[in-house]
Amino acid sequence: VKLGGLAMCLLGYDFHLRPRPPSSEELAAAWRPYVETCIEAFGPNRCMFESNFPPDKGQCSYQVIFNTFKRLASQYSEVEKTALFLNTAKDVYRLDIG
Repeated sequence: VKLGGLAMCLLGYDFHLRPRPPSSEELAAAWRPYVETCIEAFGPNRCMFESNFPPDKGQCSYQVIFNTFKRLASQYSEVEKTALFLNTAKDVYRLDIG
């Protein structure tokens, strides 16, 4: 499961209408129910954080998205975080990287 693309305007969030872009704290609060449900259902070894940038930039910066992912992953072990940020994608896409 690719965990991303949640900043696109078509998903119903109103962040693009606000006078200031959302913080990573605001995005983590909004996205947490969806991300945690996926990780709980499929496990960290079958989920990966991904960016849908540049379409996501209608609501926030790439840095904010990445910081949101770090906030969402904070409750997981180092092994689970490594799966979410690296190993699942490496395995799925058969990447030969260290």
